[in-house]
Amino acid sequence: MTALSTHARIAVIGAGAMGAGIAQVAAQAGHSVLLLDNRPGAAAQAIEGIDRQLGKRVENGKLSAESRNATVARLHAAQTIEALADCALIIEAIVENLEVKRDLFRQLEDICDEQCVLASNTSSLSITSIAAQLRHPQRLLGLHFFNPAPVMALVEIVSGLASDPALAACLYDTARAWGKKPVHTRSTPGFIVNRVARPFYAESLRLVQEHAADCPTLDALLREAGGFAMGAFELTDLIGHDVNYAVTCSVFDAYYGDTRFLPSLIQKELVDAGRLGRKSGQGFYSYAEGAQRPQPTSLDSERTVTSCVVEGDLGIANGLIPRLREQGVEVVQRDGAGLLRVGDAVLALSDGRMACQRAREEGLRNLILVDLAGDYAKASRLAIGCVADIEPAALADGVALLQRAGFVVSRLSDSPALVVLRTVAMLANEAADALLQGVASAADIDLAMRAGVNYPQGPLAWADSIGLTHILKVLENLQASYGEERYRPSLLLRRRVAEGGTFHD
Repeated sequence: MTALSTHARIAVIGAGAMGAGIAQVAAQAGHSVLLLDNRPGAAAQAIEGIDRQLGKRVENGKLSAESRNATVARLHAAQTIEALADCALIIEAIVENLEVKRDLFRQLEDICDEQCVLASNTSSLSITSIAAQLRHPQRLLGLHFFNPAPVMALVEIVSGLASDPALAACLYDTARAWGKKPVHTRSTPGFIVNRVARPFYAESLRLVQEHAADCPTLDALLREAGGFAMGAFELTDLIGHDVNYAVTCSVFDAYYGDTRFLPSLIQKELVDAGRLGRKSGQGFYSYAEGAQRPQPTSLDSERTVTSCVVEGDLGIANGLIPRLREQGVEVVQRDGAGLLRVGDAVLALSDGRMACQRAREEGLRNLILVDLAGDYAKASRLAIGCVADIEPAALADGVALLQRAGFVVSRLSDSPALVVLRTVAMLANEAADALLQGVASAADIDLAMRAGVNYPQGPLAWADSIGLTHILKVLENLQASYGEERYRPSLLLRRRVAEGGTFHD
């Protein structure tokens, strides 16, 4: 089955921000679109809002007046649900309530012929459950857009237990014809994005709860070292803590209290206080007029270093070596266990152990652990963690070396796997479990996380590039440090390491 013809009429039920956005996408793709809402006048107001938004794009030279007029002319406010009877596809974008959605689709089944495809934009409810009471459950699927729908590229095509694969293929091709990046996923809690993304928020929230660093520093490290568009605290402020916390609770409950998805008490406290982020004027940061954003903390060293010794293979941190040489640092290489020495300091890429533990187990003095960078050639900031009794001169030498390479250095408390490495390892682990359980393919999981939440790399491809053996070691050390199932490595990760393969084999 191919994409729906542009001659096919589309209906969207729900004229809120999401429904209006989906209607705009379909109309811009050339379809006649009916927009229905149970609030009197809401559909017409939504069309007027779309007209205004497109008008601004015309004024900015990003859209022709002809395209704007043609799009708006294809949008029509429906007055009754019966007006949708001849539509080829009806997309529901109403309240996230299972019984309300079930009632709506039962009505639609009585009104529309059997060829009409029914779709829900739900982000959290089971497609299987919504469809269970229909006479023809095979024609209901999820068509999950991301907000704002006209801007965000990703669309999750969600198949429930009874969903017709041919219809899933049709919706996939239709979404692609609409200029989107579709992915297939089974109807499991959180689908792809809302499941796999949980560790991105959870690990930063845990680190700030443990006073490993403050919010601005952790955010800066995820941006400037990890390559993420935003840090966890500024992103949850943008999303809204009520929304983000509710999604976490929903996934946690759906997985019967699996500690991988444990909600944060810090975020609950913000919700309880009404500090919901940008929309309330206060979250982790203040958005009051004139409020100054607190700055990340960093270390500064006035020491001068001109040489260092690299012992063995630094793994993915080998990217440090060209940067040092470009700045005129003499790098002496010799055999060893993957260490970098400068003065009395010993630097090593974190493997998930605390610095104090690794120093004791390997007999290393003045140990400084270095965090992961998404790209060591381009990163501008780097996190370190140190043993508590590090000599001040050794710490100054280590910081000076990293500064010489062009990094701003932020120190965390002696925390397992620091911040970027911990976050990426946990994202990869969750993605691996989703792959193991057949939620989606490796390619679709990676595409979903790049297109849906703008990650610099898909978590599975990222893990492949770091090395699955290292990712497994990090997770095992995290689990040993905390003694929690939260950090248990995925069976698929263990299998791939034992096979000597990758996630994309």
